[in-house]
Amino acid sequence: MAAIVDKYFREWTLPHIWCPGCGHGTITGGVVRAIDRVGMEQDDTVIISGIGCSGRAPGYLDFNTLHTTHGRALAFATGVKLADPDLNVIVLTGDGDAAAIGGNHLIHAARRNIDITTVCYNNSIYGMTGGQYSPLSPPQSRATTAPYGNIDPSFDLCNLVSGAGGNYVARSTVFHITQLTNYIARGLEKEGFAFIEAVSQCPIYYGRRNEMPGVMDLLNWQKENAVPIAQAEKMEPEELKGKFVIGEFADGDTPEYTRAYDDLIADRAEKRGRS
Repeated sequence: MAAIVDKYFREWTLPHIWCPGCGHGTITGGVVRAIDRVGMEQDDTVIISGIGCSGRAPGYLDFNTLHTTHGRALAFATGVKLADPDLNVIVLTGDGDAAAIGGNHLIHAARRNIDITTVCYNNSIYGMTGGQYSPLSPPQSRATTAPYGNIDPSFDLCNLVSGAGGNYVARSTVFHITQLTNYIARGLEKEGFAFIEAVSQCPIYYGRRNEMPGVMDLLNWQKENAVPIAQAEKMEPEELKGKFVIGEFADGDTPEYTRAYDDLIADRAEKRGRS
């Protein structure tokens, strides 16, 4: 791990400012291990974030990095990828950043199938701004803006991205970090839009309000409530109530957007040459 830190982190930015017990450092470690495994060059890689707890991650990483406005990471990433399709573009976003103000950008990045790997750090809460509930907060969970329990249904972002046309879609947890790292690596290698949801823990704002104040309480919750996709297919809806499914939800081969765009330019140039 020391070699990974020396190579991929800006050591002068450490130690990080995430709260004690936060899962975001574990996810970030999985991201850099996946990058190392697939052999991406740092100078050819751009890591982009929006606003939220996850938004700090690129600041620690020694790549080309961009910290953007709330919900707009994928819009900036689309511009970067179109400007230079040879770059490896990675977005690190949060459940509020991606599913609330950034939800439409997520849908259309998936619809276009642009070659961006997106990792959603899902801690089920707006941790940076005081613990408001997010679009991914489980029903009945408590937050500063839902002191008596959240009555909103939560998004299933993996189903949303799969339905919108993303080429690779997967979900895992901080507890299942080896699996999560494997999924991130597969997403990095997949041409087209890749989306990996990483279920994280927030003991400070989410855990304390939901009777899980310790890190192990939250990790055990992930372990006990994550259901592998093959097992979920054999379960009745009532059995899955309160659970969430982990695994790979899409692994397609739809043509990638920037390649299609370059083909269009080449086709128009050829037709102008013949006219």
